[in-house]
Amino acid sequence: MERRNFIKSTMALGAGYYLSNNLAFAQSENLPEVRVAENMRNFTSTAVEKVIKTFQSKVKNKELAWLFGNCFPNTLDTTVFFQSTDGVPDTYVITGDIDAMWLRDSSAQVWPYLALVKDDKHLADLIAGVINRQVDYILKDPYANAFYDDPEKVGEWAKDKTNMRPGVHERKWEIDSLCYPIRLAYHYWKTTKDTTPFNAVWKEAIQNILQTFKEQQRKDGTSPYHFERVTGRATDTLPMDGYGYPVNPVGLICSSFRPSDDATVLSFLIPSNFFAVVSLRQAAEMLKTIHNDNVLAKELTTLAQEVDDALTKYATTNHPKYGEIFVFETDGYGGHLLMDDSNIPSLLSLPYLGAVKADDPRYINTRKFILSEDNPFFYKGTAGEGVGGPHIGKDMIWPMSIVMRALTSSDDDEIKICIQTLQKCHGGTGFMHESFHKDDPTKFTRSWFAWTNTLFGELLWETYQRKKSLLS
Repeated sequence: MERRNFIKSTMALGAGYYLSNNLAFAQSENLPEVRVAENMRNFTSTAVEKVIKTFQSKVKNKELAWLFGNCFPNTLDTTVFFQSTDGVPDTYVITGDIDAMWLRDSSAQVWPYLALVKDDKHLADLIAGVINRQVDYILKDPYANAFYDDPEKVGEWAKDKTNMRPGVHERKWEIDSLCYPIRLAYHYWKTTKDTTPFNAVWKEAIQNILQTFKEQQRKDGTSPYHFERVTGRATDTLPMDGYGYPVNPVGLICSSFRPSDDATVLSFLIPSNFFAVVSLRQAAEMLKTIHNDNVLAKELTTLAQEVDDALTKYATTNHPKYGEIFVFETDGYGGHLLMDDSNIPSLLSLPYLGAVKADDPRYINTRKFILSEDNPFFYKGTAGEGVGGPHIGKDMIWPMSIVMRALTSSDDDEIKICIQTLQKCHGGTGFMHESFHKDDPTKFTRSWFAWTNTLFGELLWETYQRKKSLLS
């Protein structure tokens, strides 16, 4: 009940509509205090607060300083529910306006805080709690993408024609749902040297991931997963009796849905397969080092190499204008889809995920395509330019894509333009959103979307550390 009351009371707070009673103004500027009041924050990190204080005292652009103070801590302020039982941390993370925990979003929401855990044990425990909770979910159902805190709760999608279980919010099979928990676990381990979360139960979750990936190679032409939903949106369900269009089993892994939760057209989703290669190799290193399990580690690396080899053969095409570029989706039969989506993993985000080097000629060519009107989901208007996608629709730019453009760029001018665009697109709320209209940033979707807030904070803090002059 306490958590539900918190969610209800912070619907407006997290959205950026809250003004404190004393109408405090940030940095002596005419900027309202829209961050959740201190006594209503759900988690406080001394390291995060120190970073905010440093940024706001050193960055002369007061609006950016204000935005950073609102956005960077938004995940901690409004979406995490941390507890420790007998010394075992457990963290439930909602996305913001949806009371459910996505494996993808929860990993990404706390990711930028990893760099600060050495200075804040409490923050490290929170992230360990996310890892522990994700393990429970993967063991419950590796095909599900989102879960409830209550393991017995039956939600709004219970009538979907798939193997729905109590405690599962949504069961859309997405490769990245199993990659993100590995990414978080691997970098937590590398940063803290703590192996406590990576026990026998965690190892069992890795085995589940391996089995699921192998099943979704569909080498025998079948799949244990199917999904159908009664809906007016074609992107919200799968064709062909819920199995999706057929693929040629060339070694790639099928993803029925994209990280946007939209259905794939051709099931071999290339950005997610690249992500899987990275994640499988990270998991193998952990199994070998922490568990001394060379057998399972070899199975993981063997699959990673098989997918990598298939990507070499099937992930690119020769574009008449841009040369060799990565395709977004393929079926292994020769069909492919040329586009990019705004959510992560995307083709644009491949260097950010450690999947492709930013100076790879194929990536450079692909990037030119993505950031042009030859990409059907690239929009340019008076408020800015960036990538959108079918999930929200025409002319709606996702700030996430602009952040990713900046984080994968080495061009100072490009980074500065991206930051300036993001500064202008908050629609007067002081927070980032899921999307905004290319000509009017006050027309936006999801006013409480913590992932984008934290990701924007990650960009600003990284820019401050590397190229502070770009924040002037």
